[in-house]
Amino acid sequence: MVLLEFSMSPLGKGESVGKYVARSLDIIDKSGVAYRLNPMGTVLEGEWEEVFGVVRKCYERMKKDCNRISCTIKVDYRKGHSGRLVAKVASVEKKLKRAIKQ
Repeated sequence: MVLLEFSMSPLGKGESVGKYVARSLDIIDKSGVAYRLNPMGTVLEGEWEEVFGVVRKCYERMKKDCNRISCTIKVDYRKGHSGRLVAKVASVEKKLKRAIKQ
């Protein structure tokens, strides 16, 4: 399983690009892929082809009306492990013996 964190935004569309991010989140949410939104990007969990397919769909939608796009992608593959969107945070909380802010 892969954890993929990405941030994609158009350049040259002003300071606020929330409407473009919202369109990507709509694609992500409808994909069925497990995800977590954070203030700086989105983390997807699934198989390699599946998560990169979601990123591709976001890119294809954004390029329809954006002439320049910035995208960062970070990938963590761990064989035989799933549910890490929740498990990684739970592991830290267990070590701290308390819940953390999310």
